[in-house]
Amino acid sequence: MESVLSTYSLPYDEEAPVICFDERPCQLISHIVDPIAPSPGRNARYDYHYKREGTCAVLMSIEPLTGQRIVKVCKQRRKQEYAEFMELVDKFYPKAKKIKLIQDNLNTHSASSFYASKPPEEAFHLMERFEMIFTPKRASWLNMIEIEFAALSKQCLDRRIGSIEELEEEVKIWTEERNKQAVKIHWEFTKEAAREKFERHYKSAQNF
Repeated sequence: MESVLSTYSLPYDEEAPVICFDERPCQLISHIVDPIAPSPGRNARYDYHYKREGTCAVLMSIEPLTGQRIVKVCKQRRKQEYAEFMELVDKFYPKAKKIKLIQDNLNTHSASSFYASKPPEEAFHLMERFEMIFTPKRASWLNMIEIEFAALSKQCLDRRIGSIEELEEEVKIWTEERNKQAVKIHWEFTKEAAREKFERHYKSAQNF
């Protein structure tokens, strides 16, 4: 926890950007009956029946200090998708000497995914580009990307989307607008606040 919070307290450095990453499953749902468009004095109306069209995954990173995010919709979320997404991040930060990557402990979130998906020279390049910093188990709230996923859910995924192509287009529009506005995240939970809030846990750790 303190490693994550210490990283968040670092000043902006284009040679060592701090980004937060995670991925989320997304269910594709289409209408069975076409919705009725809104009219003067009436809201849009939707039939409660729907059809499940399968699932996919949304992968996203955000640099909280600049308000720039990368979002990709994938059919699956395997080692290959993780490695390909990190290639996008690598290219997005050409001036960075080391990218500080905050993420959780999912089994695909490691350098082994690079070697499972890429030739050794490409995998080594990616491994050298990232400094991986993991949130504690059951503490995903420490990852600022959770805030951005909440915004995505409320502003983009709050409707029925029936195909991966439609989802890609909706997410693209949302991402471009958020990046244009450079919507940043102001994190206020510090190491000092953590030591005060979780004092009893610090004391119990001293007994081991």
